[in-house]
Amino acid sequence: MATTTAGPQPESDRVWSIETHGIDPIPESDRHGRPFELFWIWCAANIGILGITYGAFLVTFYGQSLFQGIVGAVVGTIVSFLLVGYISLAGMLGSAPTLILSRASFGVIGNAIPTLISYVSLVGWETILVATATLAAETVLQSLGVGGGTATTAIAFVVIAGVTIAIGLMGHATILRIQTWFTWAFAILTVPFMALKWGHIDFTRVAHLPSSGFAGFLGGVSVIMAGLGIGWVNAGADYSRYLPRSSSRGGVVWWTTFGASVAPIVLIVFGVLLAANDPNLASSSNPIGDLAKGLPTWFLVPYLVTAVGGLVAGALLDIYSSGLNLLTLGVPLPRYQSVAIDGTIMIAGNIYILFFAKTFFSPFQGFLITLGVLLSAWSAIFLVDMFLYRRRVGYDEHELYSPRGRYGAVNVAGVVALVVAGAVGLGLVTSTAAVFRWAGYLIKVFPKGWQGTIGGSSLGLLIAFVVAGILYGILAPIFGERRTAVAGGVPAGAP
Repeated sequence: MATTTAGPQPESDRVWSIETHGIDPIPESDRHGRPFELFWIWCAANIGILGITYGAFLVTFYGQSLFQGIVGAVVGTIVSFLLVGYISLAGMLGSAPTLILSRASFGVIGNAIPTLISYVSLVGWETILVATATLAAETVLQSLGVGGGTATTAIAFVVIAGVTIAIGLMGHATILRIQTWFTWAFAILTVPFMALKWGHIDFTRVAHLPSSGFAGFLGGVSVIMAGLGIGWVNAGADYSRYLPRSSSRGGVVWWTTFGASVAPIVLIVFGVLLAANDPNLASSSNPIGDLAKGLPTWFLVPYLVTAVGGLVAGALLDIYSSGLNLLTLGVPLPRYQSVAIDGTIMIAGNIYILFFAKTFFSPFQGFLITLGVLLSAWSAIFLVDMFLYRRRVGYDEHELYSPRGRYGAVNVAGVVALVVAGAVGLGLVTSTAAVFRWAGYLIKVFPKGWQGTIGGSSLGLLIAFVVAGILYGILAPIFGERRTAVAGGVPAGAP
């Protein structure tokens, strides 16, 4: 298995300097780093205490026992992040951001459809993460007797949004350094938090948690997958595209999957334990603030750093990747300016959520999760295309930028598979977002006992994934055969 050692950082990607590469392929001279670095990026982004709420969902909404919760946490987390791991592998093979590589399976112009979906999702998630962090900071500061009301909210928001945008502007190398620090800091601080909360667990109630049927178990697993790995699939290659071609393929997949999975599994299981005695945790509009209850005063500041920082670590990746998506859509700007545009949209969204429409939080989150159906279908198409045609010979990198090139303007196989699978998946989910009230139109064909579980879970994401992958595998040889060879390109794994 090929390996590589970490080389010096190129001028285009240095810590505390603005990254100069955008969506262009990373040249061999600028490739650097090791697959292990992906551990820090993905662990920090998923180490947030908010992950505890997924465990509460399993108990309160899906009636799962401790054993089911443990199995669901492991299966849902690892399987969903394996998708991110393999998409990260495409970044090393193709030297370009995720949604640029997606042009191989959708065509240069046809790829605008999944890119727009991805962009809306990323901007939406960075908005909701910053809003959640702001509300958490406000609650904890009030517990400390510091400020309160609109002024406290405004100050917390300015600080959190400012840090997120500033680091996103600098780019890849700075994000890697910050995420490394975040991983160490939040891992260390989460341990005493869990120790202090241990006394709130009622193990008698934990032992007597009822077991759900298969439908409830599968629904819980699908919710974990929707909120974790599937929410990150459209960003995987963005953070691996700098790795040398000689890097270990297994290392790229392993360190991405392991780094992203290790913290959520622990936090989800801990959430199951806490929810046995506090089922309201699953329906809280401010779970971070509720988790602060009962903590000693001396630990509130470390808790504030951990809770808010974990959300910011996720928002950093969202705002960086959304900037790359904006460039992929054809906006002619330097990368850092695209991040500034996304930051402006995020600020506007947060002003509305935090100061004018706080009841907007739940519908907005429902909107984003429903978009996950389409991202799930997209990821299946991307992965099937990679395994069928790119895994051995790689991507013809420069052809990804011309609709007259090898990948064409529109790949009918990809577009049709996405539309059909999206229609099926959206027909099997319900959403709290008004714009998606029409979804769920296929649920009525199931027995009444299954309808509530299917509609209230994210099962439609899994079905959309399977349908998209199978359909693309059938259609691709018919419509996309000319896209498989890499004439004049650089084979994957070549030095």
